[in-house]
Amino acid sequence: MPSTVFDIPTWVNPKVAPDRHVQIAKALYSVPGDLIGQRLSARVDAQTVKLYFRGELIKVHPRIAAGRRQTDPADLPSELTAYAMRDLNTLQRRAESHGTHIGIYTAAVLEHPLPWTKMRQVYRLLGLVRRHGADIVDDACRRSLDAEVVDVGVIDRMLARGATGQQLTLLPPPAPSRFVRSATDFAVRRPS
Repeated sequence: MPSTVFDIPTWVNPKVAPDRHVQIAKALYSVPGDLIGQRLSARVDAQTVKLYFRGELIKVHPRIAAGRRQTDPADLPSELTAYAMRDLNTLQRRAESHGTHIGIYTAAVLEHPLPWTKMRQVYRLLGLVRRHGADIVDDACRRSLDAEVVDVGVIDRMLARGATGQQLTLLPPPAPSRFVRSATDFAVRRPS
């Protein structure tokens, strides 16, 4: 006689979410391939989760506790792996490939106690490279580093003003309002 109780598996039919995961027993498991929106068959026992698509075994995961996520980096497409796995080194190399100053600027942005919280700013900077070109963004990063300003919003504004050919012009000061008192109205009067 066996010393352990027979583990009776259960079968469920989860749907693959846009993040390429399925939810089984309140836990998330990654799915290989481009199966977003498809229904899978999943065999769940105490030790493993086996995922099937159209009768073919496509993935085996170890069973995890509810509320946890099991993501295999090989299941994600290469363009999403760096973002999903918060791979800062790949992101840094991608920025450096566009220009020296873009790489230095990216390193300055990611120089933070919690660098993955700054990843969106780096993705915004890489979006500016796609939109305006690497040479223009590299020059803007150089000028920003010279001024010791590390803010992707400043780079975006610099490129927006330069891309349209607009030059910054100084406007004359607005006329004083009749409701605002002048500084002479607040002058201290000394007794004579």
